[in-house]
Amino acid sequence: MERYELQQGVMIPVLFPGEKNKGCFKFTHMGQLACGEGLFCLDRNALEEKSQTLSKEIKEKFSADLEKGNATIVNLNWGTVSQWKDRLEKAAKKKKRVHLLALGDVGSTVLTALKLLGGDCIHTLGIYDVNENVCKRWESELNQAAFPWDYARLPEVVILKEEELFDCDMFVFCASKGIPPVGSQVKDVRMVQFEANKGIVSIFAKKARESRFEGLFAVVSDPVDPLCKAAFLASNTDEKGEFDGKGLRPEQIQGYGLGVMNARAAYYAKKEERFSSFLKEGRAYGPHGQDLVIANSIEDYDDVLSRELTQLAIDANLRTRELGFKPYVAPAISSAAISLILTLRGEWHYSSNYLGGVYMGCKNRTTPWGLEMESLPLPKELYARLEKAFHGLEGIK
Repeated sequence: MERYELQQGVMIPVLFPGEKNKGCFKFTHMGQLACGEGLFCLDRNALEEKSQTLSKEIKEKFSADLEKGNATIVNLNWGTVSQWKDRLEKAAKKKKRVHLLALGDVGSTVLTALKLLGGDCIHTLGIYDVNENVCKRWESELNQAAFPWDYARLPEVVILKEEELFDCDMFVFCASKGIPPVGSQVKDVRMVQFEANKGIVSIFAKKARESRFEGLFAVVSDPVDPLCKAAFLASNTDEKGEFDGKGLRPEQIQGYGLGVMNARAAYYAKKEERFSSFLKEGRAYGPHGQDLVIANSIEDYDDVLSRELTQLAIDANLRTRELGFKPYVAPAISSAAISLILTLRGEWHYSSNYLGGVYMGCKNRTTPWGLEMESLPLPKELYARLEKAFHGLEGIK
């Protein structure tokens, strides 16, 4: 196993199966060198077991890099050493160009929040919608939102042509159709949208392939986790319908749905003292839907309490629907806008990333050395819940 010096650290090339493993991630535990990725990557106990299979020579060779925290593991199934050097060294640009597709209820709310919050990390906000007047409306309205005497403080909104959508650093997919009307008896609205939105995301994933897009393909539309997988497969499928790995790399796609589930759990934790441990010690995992996993605490995990808080977070959107409104504001802000900005800043946030063949939500951040997923020593009861969520995502075709 070789190592290569980079401007900002070290690159460690490996050869893991491309259909089950990311192209690049930060080296944070010796167990990551033992085999491909999987759910076990979120559990430090499991990673420790994996590391026991490594030779003494490998451990000695990379222990200093692990301690320094400046090493990247790259998968040669997703590029040569030379290609990875170029990719890693180009990723350091500060302010990013962010392009949004579709300006409905969710898209326009995401756009407004990004405009107000993203001045430090967003260069321009490009917008595209099939309705030209919608684009003209938001270009006009949001570019008239400004701080007095500091007119460059907020990012400018610019109207795009469709062929310009992937001339950016982050593409945000907000297109959606087939949302059940308020008052319908559908319990999991997200999965009803899957078939309709799967077709749309596949179209734009193929366009990203054609454009040789090197940025982040951010999925905001529901259900985010299966749509991320659909985008990955569509982008990497050739004209014969065969997987060829010539499209978006797995880590180029992230799903933004878990942030609001975490925020909803925090909302109820503030209201009831028995859930209050979540505010300092809790975590959210899994999909933005019925297989969500909320943990009241990692060190003092209470399975009964955690499951109750999980259900409250899952059903929160139904409470808004009962009032006669579509529950899109909190998701657009917590899952999308805030999490997208934290991604751009390289700060910890919740999103779904590729892990062993599915897109799984967890706490993570983007670093100069690749994606870093939080790994904690997980209680067995909690890990069993994560396994159920993981297998549920595997079963969605």
